[in-house]
Amino acid sequence: MTESSPQLKVPKSDPDFFILEEDGKNLDRFEKMSARHPVNILTTGNQGCGKSSLVRQFAAIYNRPMAAFQIGLLLESGQLFGQTRLKDGETYYREYLFPKAIQTPGCVIHLEEINRTESPHALNELFSVLSEDRSIWIDELGFVKVAPGVMFFATMNEGDEFTGTETLDAALKDRFYRIHLEYLPEDVEREVLIRKTGISEESALQVLHLVNRIRNNEEMGISVSVRHSLMIAELVSLGASLREAMVYSLQISKDSLESLLLSVHVETGETKAERGRYVLYTPEKEAVKK
Repeated sequence: MTESSPQLKVPKSDPDFFILEEDGKNLDRFEKMSARHPVNILTTGNQGCGKSSLVRQFAAIYNRPMAAFQIGLLLESGQLFGQTRLKDGETYYREYLFPKAIQTPGCVIHLEEINRTESPHALNELFSVLSEDRSIWIDELGFVKVAPGVMFFATMNEGDEFTGTETLDAALKDRFYRIHLEYLPEDVEREVLIRKTGISEESALQVLHLVNRIRNNEEMGISVSVRHSLMIAELVSLGASLREAMVYSLQISKDSLESLLLSVHVETGETKAERGRYVLYTPEKEAVKK
């Protein structure tokens, strides 16, 4: 790939990133395919299952510069390219990073939360840049053509539980290959917890034992992602009890919390937490205890 501009850097590779072997093989095929013709990839899956991480890892593995854009922030058509601003009583056009990124050969363009725009019209320009022709006319910029080898990755969460999301336009969705990510199998997730947080294997097993009890209990209605299990494991690795780690990492109702704490007590033998002492939260090394 050609040398990227200072703003567009190749992300660092994650040495602890796991992926389904089949997905990895097809991503390699997509990368080779991009040398022949434009390739767009839609990555779906539950929250916290590694969609954004997959895009970064792909760019790192193939030494491609990357730029990420929050599609959920778009309010109107054309906003990806730039906006008219006012300065000293005069208007001027401020070009954004998007046109520069799509004109960088081999760049990975991450369109985050593509189904969460404030207005469906905000995505109008994407139809042109994602098409086979991959070009668009912007009055303020002129003719903008996507550079060779540029790959678009769009990520999105699907489901009624995600507020602010919309069903992706069928004509837009049709322009993408699709990769659907699932949560990791327990043995792989255990390895991830150990490698990323330094937690012991025994503690990792305890974390996942309780996490999976929650995942398998539909009545609790709690979604515990890999991101959450990592949060729990990291707190445990730094000395927190399993009970504390779960309280601070999971956002759940009071009733579900009480049920969960009872499970923690039964599984770990931890006693009910007593009222904690209050201390001054100051920069001083020795805080005054209350």
